[in-house]
Amino acid sequence: MILSSQKNQLFLHIEYKCATWCAPNSRYNMSISKTRQKLVDVARQLFAKNGLAGTTMNDIAVASGKGRRTLYTYFNRKEDVYYAVIESELERLSDKLDEVAAKKIRPQDKIVELIYTHLSMIKETVVRNGNLRAEFFRNIWTVEKVRKNFDEDEIELFRKVYADGKADGEFDIDNVDLVADITHYCIKGLEVPFIYGRLGHGLTEETSKPLVEKVVYGALGNKHNSLMK
Repeated sequence: MILSSQKNQLFLHIEYKCATWCAPNSRYNMSISKTRQKLVDVARQLFAKNGLAGTTMNDIAVASGKGRRTLYTYFNRKEDVYYAVIESELERLSDKLDEVAAKKIRPQDKIVELIYTHLSMIKETVVRNGNLRAEFFRNIWTVEKVRKNFDEDEIELFRKVYADGKADGEFDIDNVDLVADITHYCIKGLEVPFIYGRLGHGLTEETSKPLVEKVVYGALGNKHNSLMK
């Protein structure tokens, strides 16, 4: 015999799956997405304030005003909410990078702006998440697992910019895919030093950008490089 509470839980679960699989463009599915995002946003704020260990599923349910039943419809455990928070933060970064990639500027300028946008957004994300930032570094392999898709998308974004620049005669690149990989992993390796202000010894973005441009343009064999000297 199914209890009333169990029926409600089952009903919510079926509704969620149906909306996800059967009606991707419906208003109901939009409501489902908003509810899930609300839970993720509230959880991020609680994690930032209290840390992952100091936050419970009940805390998230109460703070969101959605209740435990709704919360467990979307997430089976706190770790799943944590993964969703990381994904949401990476989506913010990805959206910013897409905005830069869509700009009508020279490809060499676009590469430099993508580099600074990536580093600045990573730093802003870590800083704004307060106590949660310790979890980012403590559970680095978990973060790496979640950000795999983001990393692949960013590499593809760099690849496209390099390919366009090469086609326009702006870049002298033999292997676009390799250069895109190297660019991504170089930037990734700079994240922690950038977050802690260990790059440039006090240089501002304004004063450091010409130096970065020289390095980038030189490495790409940019035909305008002589103008930077």
